[in-house]
Order: sequence, then structure tokens, then C-alpha cells
Amino acid sequence: MLDDFLVRAALAGVGLSIATGPLGSFVVWRRLAYFGDATAHAAILGVALALLMSLPIWLGTLVVALAMALAVSWMASRGQSSDTGLGVLSYSALSAGLVAISFAPGVRVDLAAFLFGDILAVTRADLAVVWAGALSIAGLIWWRWSRLLLSTLSPDLAAASGINPAREGMVLTLSLAVVVAVSLKVVGALLIGAMLIIPAAAARQVAMTPFAMVVLAVVIGWCASLSGLLGSLWYDTPAGPSIIVAAGLIYLALTIVAAARRRPVD
Repeated sequence: MLDDFLVRAALAGVGLSIATGPLGSFVVWRRLAYFGDATAHAAILGVALALLMSLPIWLGTLVVALAMALAVSWMASRGQSSDTGLGVLSYSALSAGLVAISFAPGVRVDLAAFLFGDILAVTRADLAVVWAGALSIAGLIWWRWSRLLLSTLSPDLAAASGINPAREGMVLTLSLAVVVAVSLKVVGALLIGAMLIIPAAAARQVAMTPFAMVVLAVVIGWCASLSGLLGSLWYDTPAGPSIIVAAGLIYLALTIVAAARRRPVD
């Protein structure tokens, strides 16, 4: 069954959603969308380093994404604006990665595949990386759910309860770096932020509790992945962007449903 490229692509999208659903919910709650984009942009530098050093692509992107997370946290602790730090690091790393790739000897690189993803080219090894990373992140969030949620809703109350909000924030930051690393080939550096934000934002329109929002975000991610792949097959469109378009349509539909719910009845 895994010899069918469409089956592998569907499994990759479903596996990725297991991580982006819960993590994207925290990204929405904490307003970390810009950080997700910046980490994904910096992953291109990881691709360049992996090619130059003959390392697996996911390993290079993971190292750079983790370095980005630590650097931004350090800059924030020094009192520098997080948005400014993210902007400097993001565009510098992206540009450095694009320049460095040109120095990779004898390597022909399809930059579009790294920028927009190539989910139809996912291999069995890629599937193993995606699912291992996604299940690890989902398990981590499940394990620390109450700590992460309390730190997000009320850092002062979390601190009074003996929870270190900064440490929980670092857990989310490092988790985001891992998700970027394992998803680069699936949806690409420019679209991973959308995969994190849109399903979670759509779920927020109708979910009544934080846990329900997480579960619904995962389900929306699954629906977007599968319907986007089908749309790509039927209309011969790029698979990665098609998945994001499907997620956007789901968001639009749930926004309309939420608006209809709030409309007063005469």
C-alpha cells in the first residue's frame, strides 16, 4: 500500500496534523504566529547546511530551527523586542540559506520544493520522520497539558502554583522548531505557518473548550490535507498550496457558522 505516492502523501498530511493541531492552538492563544513563520524561513539555512555537510535535510533544519528558538528566547530575556529579533533572524537566515545553497557542489536543488513543499514526493523514510516527530510533539503536549494551558491563560497564576511559565514557553518554542523540521518537505517553509494557524483559528470559531479546540484543529487538519490532495489530483494544482486553500475554505465555512450562531433571533 505504501508504494502508492498518494497514500504516502495522505499519511504525511494526517500525521503532520496530529502535531500542528495542538501546537497551532497554543500558537493562536499565545499569538506566536510570527515566530512560526520566522522559524520556518530560517529552516532554509538548515537545508543549505545539510546539503553542504551531506547530512539529512531534516537534521539540518532541526538544528537551525532549534538555534533560532534559543536565540529569540535569549534576545527576549535581554529586553529586546521579540518582533524585531524575529525579523532580523528570519530574513538574515533565509537570505543566508538561499545564498549558501548556491555553493553546494554538484547539487541541483529545487527551491520551490523547500519553499512550498512537495508532499507527493514523500518517501517511507520521510513518513517515519513526520510521524515520529508529530507523535512526540503530541505526546509532549498531552503530558504537560495542564501546565502549558495554565501558563498560557494566566502566567501569574501558573507561577503562584509553582509552574515556571518561561520553561513552559520554551517547551512550546522547541516543539515548534521540531514541527518545522519534520514538515518542511510536506508543506514547505512558506506554508507551515498556515498549517499551524488556519486549522486552529477555524476550530476556535466553534469550539467551546480549549481541549475541544485542539481536537477539532486536528480533525480540520486531516480534512484539509485529504481534500487538498484530492483537489490537487482533480485539478492538477500544486499539492501543498491546495491543502492550505482547503484549510482556508474550512475556516471561511466555520466563520459563517459561528456568525450565524451569534445572530440574534427575532
